[in-house]
Amino acid sequence: MSTTELLIDARGLQTYYGQSHILRGVDFQVARGETIGLMGRNGMGKTTLLKTLMGLVKPRGGTVHVKGRDMTGCAPYEIAKCGVAYVPEGRGIFGNLSVVENLKMAARPGTNGQRDWTFERVLQTFPRLAERLSHGGQQLSGGEQQMLTIGRALMTNPDVLILDEATEGLAPLIAREIWRICGLIRESGISTVIVDKNWKHVTRLTNRNLILVKGEVVFSGTSDELRSRPEVLTQHLGV
Repeated sequence: MSTTELLIDARGLQTYYGQSHILRGVDFQVARGETIGLMGRNGMGKTTLLKTLMGLVKPRGGTVHVKGRDMTGCAPYEIAKCGVAYVPEGRGIFGNLSVVENLKMAARPGTNGQRDWTFERVLQTFPRLAERLSHGGQQLSGGEQQMLTIGRALMTNPDVLILDEATEGLAPLIAREIWRICGLIRESGISTVIVDKNWKHVTRLTNRNLILVKGEVVFSGTSDELRSRPEVLTQHLGV
């Protein structure tokens, strides 16, 4: 994998919360057009890794390069301007704004001027949102809020989309819709990082997968490689 292909290239990340050492020398790369699954039990460092990549938490060691630029310790808005969109756990929509306002406030061309994801395309992709345009964010169900957050991220026309807990707490029917949308995003050419407990659904979409245990990468490989090693799934994911 040549460095010109890498959209995110993080090396040797050492991240702490106070005295707690969370990430211990983590390497994490995302290439253009790649879909990656980030797995592990609760409390193993997945969200901390994503927050470190996004500049929400500053690492004490290691580097984060985005498209070849050293962005280690930069503010989240600077990383977002480089074409990285983040859908956090808990969604983070603006409850006092309508669906239309939540979407249109994020609209901008991508880093290469691309405008592939327009307001109209987002509504075609999320027909439930099209029926609720005037609703306030707080009036939506959990699944609709997740659709809105993903739609808002797509309105920035990102090169990389990071989804933390893609289907957490959603009804099976809604979760299935989110997985369908993740497939569409992958087909559109956007690189995606997906965190979710449902490894079967994740590995249907992903090219590569990493498993974190206590802030260290214990597995890195293709979806086929992961599925062929049930002992890894049992030991680290409890399935």
